[in-house]
Amino acid sequence: MNSLFPTNQLNLRMHYRFVSILVFCLGTVSCADREILLQLLEGNSFQSNALVQVKLTEKFRNQPLRLMGKNSRGRFEVPYQIQEETLYWLSDIESTFYSLLMEAPSVHPEIKLSERQGQIEVYQDQTKIVGYQVAVKNPPKGINPAFKRSGYLHPVNTPKGMRLTQIQPKDHYHHYGIWNPWTHTLFEGDTLDFWNLAKEEGTVRFAKLLKKESGAVFSEFEVLQEHVVLKNGAEKVALNETQHIKVIPINQNQYLMDFTIQYACATEQPFTILKYRYAGFGWRTTEEWDNQNSRVLSSDGKTRKNADGSTARWCIVDGKLGQGYGGALMLSHPENYNHPEPLRIWPEDMYGRGDLFVNFATTKTTDWALNPGKVYTLKYQLLIYDGTIQPDDAEKKWNQFAYPLEYKINP
Repeated sequence: MNSLFPTNQLNLRMHYRFVSILVFCLGTVSCADREILLQLLEGNSFQSNALVQVKLTEKFRNQPLRLMGKNSRGRFEVPYQIQEETLYWLSDIESTFYSLLMEAPSVHPEIKLSERQGQIEVYQDQTKIVGYQVAVKNPPKGINPAFKRSGYLHPVNTPKGMRLTQIQPKDHYHHYGIWNPWTHTLFEGDTLDFWNLAKEEGTVRFAKLLKKESGAVFSEFEVLQEHVVLKNGAEKVALNETQHIKVIPINQNQYLMDFTIQYACATEQPFTILKYRYAGFGWRTTEEWDNQNSRVLSSDGKTRKNADGSTARWCIVDGKLGQGYGGALMLSHPENYNHPEPLRIWPEDMYGRGDLFVNFATTKTTDWALNPGKVYTLKYQLLIYDGTIQPDDAEKKWNQFAYPLEYKINP
């Protein structure tokens, strides 16, 4: 077995904000000759089932690497995935120690990603969990064709295959699973609505697949979406949007969807998102849910009764699914504009039965000016699950999202 050091391994140790200095001794030579200083970081020294990473220095890139973990049961190999110069893996529920060996890793199955029937599909085991709509979806026969759309997520299913989203409901034909248009905008002197498609002022569409990749830890794809102005029978792209979506299976009951959404003006004119009570990252939930069998709980302890108009770091949305239970934890990144973000939650008596729509409405309380030549970013995560989740666990997941674990190679 080849190695970089006499010990046959490189130590990886986590770093956050400085708390104290630890001294480690590596190798078969004396400790004084091999003394290495590491910073132990503030906060939890360990997070279970978290996506963690290490930046590979130049000498370790394009080399065979085997990632090993160690817990109370001994040593074990850890599946990993390399993207550009970063190595990613999921933290073990007990591991506090990881090492890299300079040897070929075992082959681990990849998360399945495919393109089929106008969608990009992601599977966990043999179950389809995510569909991103590439092809234009027309509305039902007899409905205004202005309601057609592409560039949205549906279905979004739990790991057991229970559907969490719906599209084109009769009350809102412009609702499309998980999607994020803007409702009240200003462009070239006109106020335009890209959300309410029946106005025929604007729409959002899939434009191009930029990237797709599968590995042992996650599948991901990156798409370009265009915010298109419809005016005088012509179309004009006002805003370009890049969505980078990473799907990360955690265990048989959970997976993560990680969103990085970037906006850039498509012309030399600014694009201003005006204050409005709903817009942005929204989710029209399954028609199975009503005010008797579903739950909303925000990071500030707000429920379906009073969450609308409040702000939140995270929001639990779950309910009855067939004979079981499941849902999603919605997470907003602290670097997002107007964070903690305002919530738009439909009232309990919506359409009598309490149909449910949930929205991180970034511009519910303020305008957001996007200027040419700059890129603006929003980040979200959804933890999709069968079963339920408790507020303490939701807070831990938000911290994992906001402050991801990083390791460094020593020395």
